[in-house]
Amino acid sequence: MSAALVKPVLYSYFRSSCSWRVRIALALKGIAYDQEPVNLLKDGGQQFSTEFQVVNPMQQVPALKIDGVTLSQSLAIIQYLEETRPNPRLLPQDLKKRAQARMISDHIVSGIQPLQNLSFLKQVGEKKLEWAQGSIARGFQALEQILQHTAGRYCIGDEVSIADLCLVPQVYNAERFKVDLAPYPTITRINKALLELEAFQVSHPCRQPDTPAELRA
Repeated sequence: MSAALVKPVLYSYFRSSCSWRVRIALALKGIAYDQEPVNLLKDGGQQFSTEFQVVNPMQQVPALKIDGVTLSQSLAIIQYLEETRPNPRLLPQDLKKRAQARMISDHIVSGIQPLQNLSFLKQVGEKKLEWAQGSIARGFQALEQILQHTAGRYCIGDEVSIADLCLVPQVYNAERFKVDLAPYPTITRINKALLELEAFQVSHPCRQPDTPAELRA
């Protein structure tokens, strides 16, 4: 069987924001896939198992097996999906808007999310809630200003882009860490509009195969 005919497999954790980005992309592009849950808390973290280290030596989710290749890092995966399955597009045609979409994605993926992810907060210790709230608030202050110049209905005008795939999981994290979202009306408005879309709903952490019963929608 050719690699293109084998169903993709996504190694994912229901509450991983990086995994959620990829689940949204797969849903938007109508790509059927199987999920292989990797529980980041159970057994000391299943991402540290010998078996998973073969899949992703960085011991992180997501990882996607597709077309005979295994890819990790959410933005690299999304870029590959964009280049191999371009419809619907997740990068604007206009080059300036495309750069803005990448800028916002990087702002979230590099400037906010790593500072409040599980492995980082473990090192922070007792003040982890305070630290997570501060990290997200600083990032959102900048992001709110940027979006006031780029947004339409969504992050970049009225088309869903890679920036939106990063925004929604990050707002979900902000809510989990009880960040006050009142100072960020643009972020809040865009997030609400995106959560009305089916691709964002089916990929939501409350609807995954590994979502605990008490957190299911």
